[in-house]
Amino acid sequence: MKQAVLISPQKIIFREVPRPTCKQNQVLIKIKRIGICGSDIHAYYGQHPYISFPIVQGHEFSGEVVEIGQKVQNFKIGDRVTVRPQLTCGQCYPCRHGNYHICENLKVIGCQADGAAQEYFAVDQNLVVPLPEELSYDLGAMVEPSAVGVHATRRLGEVRGKKILVLGSGPIGLLTAQAVKALGAHQVMITDLSDYRLEVAQKCGLDFMVNVKKRDLGKALRDYFGPDLADGIIECVGAEETVEQAIEQARKGTDIIIVGVFGAKPRINLGFVQDRELRLIGSLMYKKEDYEVAIEFIRSQKIKVKPLISAHFRFEDYPQAYKYIEQNKEKTLKVLIDF
Repeated sequence: MKQAVLISPQKIIFREVPRPTCKQNQVLIKIKRIGICGSDIHAYYGQHPYISFPIVQGHEFSGEVVEIGQKVQNFKIGDRVTVRPQLTCGQCYPCRHGNYHICENLKVIGCQADGAAQEYFAVDQNLVVPLPEELSYDLGAMVEPSAVGVHATRRLGEVRGKKILVLGSGPIGLLTAQAVKALGAHQVMITDLSDYRLEVAQKCGLDFMVNVKKRDLGKALRDYFGPDLADGIIECVGAEETVEQAIEQARKGTDIIIVGVFGAKPRINLGFVQDRELRLIGSLMYKKEDYEVAIEFIRSQKIKVKPLISAHFRFEDYPQAYKYIEQNKEKTLKVLIDF
């Protein structure tokens, strides 16, 4: 079978490798779609702090079950599925206390372990998640980033009836903001530097869109949310500027969830964090229940993913997909690889 390997910055090669054998507890999946996300782009340029070369990418994907191991009970040939790309040890403190998503020895499929950028992929059955009939392979490949948004929202605690600020209208920001809304927030404001991305945010049903290049964020918060400002803030960019915006605009005692992946260490005003008793809370991945909620939100269209899909490329054109993203940065959100 064909496999795409990122061997160095901006260099993907294809090679022929044996089709994986399906072990007793595994499911063999014929890959149908792969999503390219921000982490993949960081890795492609050699800028991801936790991904090294060579690597077979692909952690957002969907496909069809074509073989099952002898001990697999919950899946059958022909099932349409997606996968939680989390390889965990089960022995460390987080794993023993139910927080396997932050396992001390975590390896993410497609990041620290070979991923789905190949025709077939074998994976343990406990990581495989069934897709409802009404979810296409396109939508199935969008479950993983949607689950990131669901988990990040839950890190804020109860958002029902609250006013939430989301910084960044990239794919994760747009999906997270929709998750916030779907989980009951009263109003959601989202920011960006791109009018195009904010137009997509409007199509997704968000309440307030602010281009911070053209409008003062503090004034916009007061205009839309009133003098009490935001009840919570979620940073989905991974940039020093947006973390600073969050800290500067946060009401005293506010929780700030950090979702963005940082290519460089940011300098932040810890004086404000201390003086205002702010809480900076990281959000890495998701749990099984976040996947289940994400699937239901996509199925019910409480999370709209179709407006985020910018382009499709054939698997054979994987390198061209990255060139397209580079050449169309402002108007590209999610690019899918088709098999």
